[in-house]
Amino acid sequence: MSESLAPWQQRVHDQAMATLSAGRLGHALLFDGPAVLGKRAVAERLAAYVLSGGEPAAEARNRPLIAAGTHPDLHVVSFVPNKEGTRLRTEIVIEQIRELGQQLALTPQYGRAQVAIIDPADALNTSACNALLKTLEEPAPGRYLWLVSARPGRLPATIRSRCQRLEFRLPPRDEAAAWLHARGHAVPAAAEALDAARGHPGLADEWLRGDGLALRREVATDMAAMEAGRLEPLEAATRWTADDHAAERLRHAAEHALGLGRAQAAGTGLTDPDRLHKLGAWFDAANRARELLRSTVRADLVMADLLLAWRDASRPQAGKGDNR
Repeated sequence: MSESLAPWQQRVHDQAMATLSAGRLGHALLFDGPAVLGKRAVAERLAAYVLSGGEPAAEARNRPLIAAGTHPDLHVVSFVPNKEGTRLRTEIVIEQIRELGQQLALTPQYGRAQVAIIDPADALNTSACNALLKTLEEPAPGRYLWLVSARPGRLPATIRSRCQRLEFRLPPRDEAAAWLHARGHAVPAAAEALDAARGHPGLADEWLRGDGLALRREVATDMAAMEAGRLEPLEAATRWTADDHAAERLRHAAEHALGLGRAQAAGTGLTDPDRLHKLGAWFDAANRARELLRSTVRADLVMADLLLAWRDASRPQAGKGDNR
């Protein structure tokens, strides 16, 4: 657990603490907002406070235990290995929620409270949601159930309506840039990453610390080559699924299609309305494909179908738009 929170995280944390101090913090919270904005970090910081009963010394002792995942009164529910142990499940199942209910029924080991964090909550399957709803409807004193989600709309309304919402939003650009600089990123690189991430500091930081920007450029180059007929979609699909970055490539690909669509909408030389419609449809298809990659489908087949569709969607009709 980080020692310091980013400014946008601190604002949400302070909001929650004010609500807690006023005695208006319910047992169920929904931390929602874009991925990689630090929702889990804020949830863990609040957990350290709640589990300590507000005593600073106890909170200081709780933080390293929470960071190590060894606090006996903090229960985190997330993806677990499948029965074969070959990969993580792509959903949270009813057995996990039943086990959580059993844990919350026990007396807290440190005698103060228990906190459960479900992350990502939108991965709960239907049976797990139904089991969770019972826990939400019958709260026990000193038991807190916190849901973390970048896609809260996927949760049933019956669950969302029983949670207080803590919303995370993208910060102002100058704040995001200052945070990136403070983390050691050079000004030009931070600006490029922030532009590529459409103002999302968490994504920009992740890309700068890894190969995200290089991967983004590679994807744009491949998509332009497919559009121009210099690269076969099946060849690109094979390469795009040859490692663990297929989902990230699809994210960049969807952003690339969105950028082309915006360029057309802005009237920068692209004037084919049929192409604009196809780009929008392909953007949606790319995001659906990202979700499919979380399942057991063959990634190469999903990618091949998508990139074959890209070749059609990206090209203007003969006699329309720009005549490249």
